[in-house]
Amino acid sequence: MHIFFSDAHLGFGSREDSRERERHILRFLEHVGTLNPESLWIVGDLFDYWFEYRTVIPKEFVRTIGAIAALADANIPVEYVIGNHDFGHKNFFESELGVKVHRDDVERELAGHRVLISHGDGKALNDMGYLILKKILRARTSNALWRWLHPDIGIGVAARASRKSRDHTTKKHYGGERPGEADGLQVFAQKKIEKEGFDLVIMGHNHRAAVVEFDGGTCVNLGNWMGKERTYLEVGEEKVELRKWRSIGEP
Repeated sequence: MHIFFSDAHLGFGSREDSRERERHILRFLEHVGTLNPESLWIVGDLFDYWFEYRTVIPKEFVRTIGAIAALADANIPVEYVIGNHDFGHKNFFESELGVKVHRDDVERELAGHRVLISHGDGKALNDMGYLILKKILRARTSNALWRWLHPDIGIGVAARASRKSRDHTTKKHYGGERPGEADGLQVFAQKKIEKEGFDLVIMGHNHRAAVVEFDGGTCVNLGNWMGKERTYLEVGEEKVELRKWRSIGEP
């Protein structure tokens, strides 16, 4: 079995809200360890902002980082497809945690399925403006200049860049907002399934949990962990199931 989740946005909102969200993530990651899956996939925006230096990372996420390290130490492969908010990775996750970081979409054979895994940013309708912004933010030159800033300043700038990205995506018309209108990410997935032969397309980004069947395959949007839905995906040979996480004591 393979497990997927996305869009926890740790660091967003008040400190109390972010910590509460992190508590659920920590319990979930502990649960993942008991399942001993073939792999765990973080499909972008685990953090609302992330920018690392050669010797410095954001300190407020240390508990989650430790939980991910524990899974990797238990020989559970952890793979991380970065999103539009947590783009500032260098090599910490790979060199220190043993987590494979992907900066682009990933194609894999998993549990007998041909799978495309993408955060989903840049896949919506009419998203050229974001694609230009993405290219600038992730350019090697931009990141090199950014790292000349003191970490207290640079990480603060990363947080502001995250808010700019949120302003763009909040105003973005993804499709599907109006009755009878197609969801732009689902349109992208349908093309991948029907024209390129994928069995399963897994995305996040727009926070709308959904499982949609097309001719020849399935599109899953992983939803988010910012409210009470807290959805995640289990993929096995016999099932593709989007589930809701409930911590102990919750109704």
